[in-house]
Amino acid sequence: MANNQHGRVFRYGGDFADQRIVRADGSYIYDDHGREILDFTSGQMSGILGHGHPEIVAVVQEMTANLDHLHSGFLSDPVIEFADALTDMLPDGLDRVLPLSTGGESNEAALRIAKTYTGGFEVVAFDRSWHGVTGGAAAATYSGGRRGHGPTLPGVLTLPTPHAYRSPFNRDGDYDWRAEFEFGWDMIDRQSTGQLAAVIVEPILSSGGIIELPEGYLAALREKAHERGMLLILDEAQTGMGRTGDNFAFERDGVTPDILNLSKTLGAGLPLSATITTAEIEQDCYDKGFLFYTTHAADPLPAAVGHKVVEIVVRDKLAERARELGDYLKARLFDLQQRHPAIGDIRGRGLLLGVELVADRETKAPALEFGMAVSKRCIELGACLNIGRRSTAGVFRIAPPLIVGRDEIDRAVSIFDQALSECASA
Repeated sequence: MANNQHGRVFRYGGDFADQRIVRADGSYIYDDHGREILDFTSGQMSGILGHGHPEIVAVVQEMTANLDHLHSGFLSDPVIEFADALTDMLPDGLDRVLPLSTGGESNEAALRIAKTYTGGFEVVAFDRSWHGVTGGAAAATYSGGRRGHGPTLPGVLTLPTPHAYRSPFNRDGDYDWRAEFEFGWDMIDRQSTGQLAAVIVEPILSSGGIIELPEGYLAALREKAHERGMLLILDEAQTGMGRTGDNFAFERDGVTPDILNLSKTLGAGLPLSATITTAEIEQDCYDKGFLFYTTHAADPLPAAVGHKVVEIVVRDKLAERARELGDYLKARLFDLQQRHPAIGDIRGRGLLLGVELVADRETKAPALEFGMAVSKRCIELGACLNIGRRSTAGVFRIAPPLIVGRDEIDRAVSIFDQALSECASA
């Protein structure tokens, strides 16, 4: 093996953490020295049921032994049952499910559906978005990874992210998101060639810095899209399945998208995603010869896992739990803000919260190096609190499993408190 920390593993996103992880259980991961670390990122923001949930383990064991993978031209009972259970959670109309593997894949499918259905090709995305690193998804991603990889797909137009804390439309605490919204659409209309197909957004931008859309924004967005013959695509990779205090983040606003994408939380840490749309859109695409044929489309094993995740989220009322514990965690973070001037802003909802560190609260200058030092010290003290490393450096994304306990929240906040104090005095 090569004589370095990462061996022969290609470095796909910067440096790896110093810790080598050997096992995981519940809300904890364990390194090769036996140290337990609270996992307040839920793996890759996905493991809403924690690590090694016994019911998920049982499903995987059963499916691996009996029905794991099929030719994509076959259907199986687990896939049909998964689609039924998932659509039962959703508003009427969202009743056609395309089961896939990753969030990027589900976004690719959604964009292709929109282009097929509308006949257009132009896509509108936020200027702090993250939708994946594959072709169409990467073209609609602006929070990182755009430089040095060659040209992206043409036709992607940007809309200003309604980032209340940093928006130029926020003057002395009076944030006029509607003026910013109208300005953005005026720019889009000027740039468009008249072939608009879709708007794709996250209800809470996660990699963009935990930026929550103002109430009323989604309704206004849907209206603008439909006026132009576009479809509204919601990417709920990180906000779905109870994470924000509702089963799906769009439920707070009462706005049903034309296409809903789920991933990450849908498989509770295992590779499963879904692109969900209406019967009308599905039929139209089918009639036009729509093709999205992938190796693991409609695989029975991940579908069975997804069915079980849906069952657990509904049965155990995990959305309500996320709302209650999220309020508790947010209150604890606001307490920290009173004692740590480096905490500039706290935002998000449910168990998807953001803490932005700044060098100065008046100027809001980012505290990039300080934030990285705090994150590193948190891991050393026993809590994994994710912080952005690029355009959102200085923003902690705090997203523990929905099965987390108050004692674990208290422990993580205490570690965060200690790390902030130590790094400030260093």
